[in-house]
Amino acid sequence: MGRRLTQLYAGLIVFAASEALILEAGLGVMPWDVLQQGLVNLFGLTMGTWSIIVGILVLLAWIPLRQRPGIGTVSNAIVIGLVLDPILRALDAPESLGWRAAYLVVGIVVNGIATAAYIGARLGPGPRDGLMTGLVRSTGRSVRLVRTALEVVVVAIGWLLGGNLGLGTVLFALSIGHVVHIFLPRLTVPGGSAIH
Repeated sequence: MGRRLTQLYAGLIVFAASEALILEAGLGVMPWDVLQQGLVNLFGLTMGTWSIIVGILVLLAWIPLRQRPGIGTVSNAIVIGLVLDPILRALDAPESLGWRAAYLVVGIVVNGIATAAYIGARLGPGPRDGLMTGLVRSTGRSVRLVRTALEVVVVAIGWLLGGNLGLGTVLFALSIGHVVHIFLPRLTVPGGSAIH
C-alpha cells in the first residue's frame, strides 16, 4: 500500500508539472485544458482552480452512471489543481519556438508516464477517465467513440470560450495513448484490487 500511495501522489504531482510545461509552450494544450482556459477567460480564477472545479463537476456526473470513486479519483480531482498553479507561477514561458516545442514534447511524454503511474497505482481512475468508462458501460458504445466524443465536445466548448486549441492539442491527442500504453505495464502495481 505504501508503494501504491507514493506512486499515486508522485504521478499526480508529475502530471501537474507536465501539464504546466504544455501550457507554457503556448502551442495548444491538452483537450480538457482548452475548456479550462476558456473558463479562465470567461470567469477569471486560475487554471489550477478550474482544474479542481471541473474535476469535482465531472465526479458529480458519475452519480447517475453509478461509478464508485477511489482515493485516487478524489486525489486526482484535487492534487493536480493544487500543484499546477505554483508550478505555473515558477515556470517561465520560453520565447524561442525551439524551446516551446521542447516544452511541448517533454510535457507530453512526461504526462504519459505520470498518467501510467497514477493509473498503475490502482487506487481509482481520474474523474475524466471514470466518466468515459461509465458512459461506455451505460451506453454500450465503444471506448473509442465515447472518448472521442467527450474530447471533441470539451475542446469545442473550450475553443469557443477562447481556450488555446493548436497543434499541441492535436499532437497530445494523437500520442498520449501510445505513451501511456508503453509505460502502464511497467508501472502497474501487481496484486490486490483498487481501493474504493
